[in-house]
Amino acid sequence: MNIVFMGTPEFAVPSLEAIIKDNQNVSCVVTQPDRPRGRGKKVSGSPVKEKAVEYGIPVEQPAKIRKDNEFIEKLRNLKPDVIVVAAFGQILPSEVLSIPRLGCINVHASLLPSLRGAAPINWAIINGYDTAGITTMFMDEGLDTGDMLLKEATPIGEDETAGELYDRLKLLGGKLIIKTLHMLEDNTLKRVPQDNSLSTYAPMLNKDTGKIIWDKTSREIKNLVRGTNPWPGAYTYLNGTKLKVWNVQTEDCVSEKPGLIWEIDKSGIHVYAGDNGIIIKEVQLEAGKRVNAYSYTLGHPVKVGSVFE
Repeated sequence: MNIVFMGTPEFAVPSLEAIIKDNQNVSCVVTQPDRPRGRGKKVSGSPVKEKAVEYGIPVEQPAKIRKDNEFIEKLRNLKPDVIVVAAFGQILPSEVLSIPRLGCINVHASLLPSLRGAAPINWAIINGYDTAGITTMFMDEGLDTGDMLLKEATPIGEDETAGELYDRLKLLGGKLIIKTLHMLEDNTLKRVPQDNSLSTYAPMLNKDTGKIIWDKTSREIKNLVRGTNPWPGAYTYLNGTKLKVWNVQTEDCVSEKPGLIWEIDKSGIHVYAGDNGIIIKEVQLEAGKRVNAYSYTLGHPVKVGSVFE
């Protein structure tokens, strides 16, 4: 089949590479414009662009597809059988959705209709789900509202972070899109409309998402820490100093005052939550490196009786 692939981050790379290795004809890759990336903020192409260049596939980088009539005409002239989309980062207008002969297929990192939106992997963990997955779907003009095609579920580990789940789901996405495309060619796919009454939303994260509210349960706090790792990271304040929290465990205790440090030992900083307790295992100052929480207390003013804000 003649395929146009649209994607941007690392999540989309296994899907693109799987399609290429399946000997499909990827006539064009569409990705977001080059942007400052990494700590040095050096302007560079997206992971998907780098992979396309590696395979010698033409790349287009429209800033806003909706307003780029020249790009839409180029796309039309490619006469794609299907457009595959994986975490592209722009909503496709109807003029684009109507171009491919067989439709536009999206690789979405949730078990739809649950967790439509930009950050399903993070919110699956933050919300305490025990299962995540990939759904392939035909696209329409809504936000992840099109008819579902194939699904594959995977359990979420007790201590698994969003970054770790991301790395597993991107590989699962690559496998499922190939199965979807083969069934599309064989005309054996079944379209399943989504039940909108069961839908939930996974909005984009921002830095404030990671703020720890100590009145919440220990389980909710642990889920927040896992679900915001590696970005934006969970954080709290102690004596006016912002402290990122990277790793915690829950513990049984009778909570007296949420946020109160009631013990410090080699296992970490023991803090009361809304119900039980939290042991903080790994922390980081804004300008520092991640360190063992107990080691941090040896060189900073952290003591029993202090209260995280």
